[in-house]
Amino acid sequence: MSNSRVRESLERLHRVFLERPAAAKKSNPPASATWQNGLRCEVTGPHGERVITDMPPAMGGDASGPNPGWLLRASMASCTATSIAMLAARLGITLRSLKVTVHSETDARGMTGIDGVSTALSSLRMSIEIGAENVPDQQLRDLAEIAETQSTVDCTLRERPPLAIEVSLV
Repeated sequence: MSNSRVRESLERLHRVFLERPAAAKKSNPPASATWQNGLRCEVTGPHGERVITDMPPAMGGDASGPNPGWLLRASMASCTATSIAMLAARLGITLRSLKVTVHSETDARGMTGIDGVSTALSSLRMSIEIGAENVPDQQLRDLAEIAETQSTVDCTLRERPPLAIEVSLV
C-alpha cells in the first residue's frame, strides 16, 4: 500500500471518527489458544489466522514454534513499526527503512514454581532504526517516540487494563 493511500485512509477515518466517535469503538476479534500436546498450542483467529506456540526443550517443549513471550515482543515490535509507518504517512514522510527490535529478560525460576519469583518479562528494551530521505534526524527521532506512544500493544502494557477471567469446566 502506498504512503498516499495510507494517508488518505487515515484522514478519512479521522473525519468519520470526529463526526461519530462511537464508530471508532468496536470489539476486537478473539484469539484462541488450543492446547495440542506437551507445551504446544495452536492459536487461531476468526479469519484463518494461525500460529503454533511451544516452549524450548529445556522447559519440556519441542520448540515447534515461537514461545508466547517471543510473540509478545513480536507484537510490541510490529505494532510500534506499524504506528511509526502510519504517523509517517500522515505527515507525508516517505520512510526508506524501519526496523523495531524488542529485547527482554526472563527469570525462568517462576515458571518452575519457585515462590517469590515473577514470571513477568523484565528489562524491556526497544530499539528503533529509522531512515527517510530529506528528513532531519531529530524529526525522525520525534516521529518514532510519538508513534511509540500510540502503539496499541505498548499502550495496553503501560495502562494495564483489568483482565476478567471466566473459567468453564468441560
